[in-house]
Amino acid sequence: MTFPAIKTAIIGYGFSATTFHIPFINTLPEFEFTAVSTRNREAVNRDWPNVQHYESAQDLLNHSDAELVIITAPNDVHFELAKQALENGKHVIIEKPFVTNIADGEALIALAAEKNRILSVYHNRRWDGDFLTIKKMIEEKRCGELKHYESHFDRFRPEVRQRWREQATNGGGLLFDLGSHLIDQALVLFGVPDAITAQCEIMREGSTNVDYFNIVLHYPNHLATLHGDLFSAGPNKRFTLKGTQGSYEKYGLDPQEACLIAGVLPNKPQWANETSEQYGRFYDADGVETITTESGCYQQYFQELALAINTNTAPPVTATDALWNIKLIALAMESSRQGKTLTIDKWR
Repeated sequence: MTFPAIKTAIIGYGFSATTFHIPFINTLPEFEFTAVSTRNREAVNRDWPNVQHYESAQDLLNHSDAELVIITAPNDVHFELAKQALENGKHVIIEKPFVTNIADGEALIALAAEKNRILSVYHNRRWDGDFLTIKKMIEEKRCGELKHYESHFDRFRPEVRQRWREQATNGGGLLFDLGSHLIDQALVLFGVPDAITAQCEIMREGSTNVDYFNIVLHYPNHLATLHGDLFSAGPNKRFTLKGTQGSYEKYGLDPQEACLIAGVLPNKPQWANETSEQYGRFYDADGVETITTESGCYQQYFQELALAINTNTAPPVTATDALWNIKLIALAMESSRQGKTLTIDKWR
């Protein structure tokens, strides 16, 4: 069945909008890019002369005929903008993290259900090629019985930058920014853990938010370690799996972001494949084997979202899943504050 293109508007015209959203809604036939709100009118008129421009998010939400609104504004306004969008009858994608506190997430989930609108969060790294490879290896029990999963998102940024992701007192810092990716991936692989032990620290001079985290998620038969810091100048070890039959190591980041920054259009299935030099390696008693990385596919998120809107089914990332991410961030901060492991109530 063929559906008409979904009229789509974007709030914000910064890095997230131009890199992670517009390339997909502009190339996929399921969407029509119709409106954007930003103070940077000149850039929009230059890049998208046929797209309606609004000076404020409120003007867009009140006057645009868009069916879907993508919110790429700073984390601390996610709740209010999503609330207004849902109240205006729009389907909503929120850039990760979902919200900055649990109560706001619960309120949005209830409102979306009341309005019968799709509410989803852009946890795009579920479609990283290296993560899809890890997921496949775990499902196939390639390492045998898994004992330890480790996931890193490290960078070398020893000096504080004057930008909202680092400076915002509500929803700023490394844990909300990169940590939310690692938490979401662990939840996809293993579900909600039994307990959590975390160190969330402020390490850089002049920093006001968490810029180092080391989180251990406790599962019945294995541990999952999630780590992020801004003092890693060397090669980034992205994933490690250790089990009873072998181990797997993967360095480097999924290339989709770099390709999008370079202007590569996501208009073919293998638009951002890794080279063989980037592949991970599996080690066992017999030696080492290079493992071909799966094709990354952020476009799949948007294709599944369009299907959800058109058929009134669950989106590829549900708000309920995303709320568990916020719960684990809160628990990690509390574990760090108390200096102890916290048991998780999976039913709250």
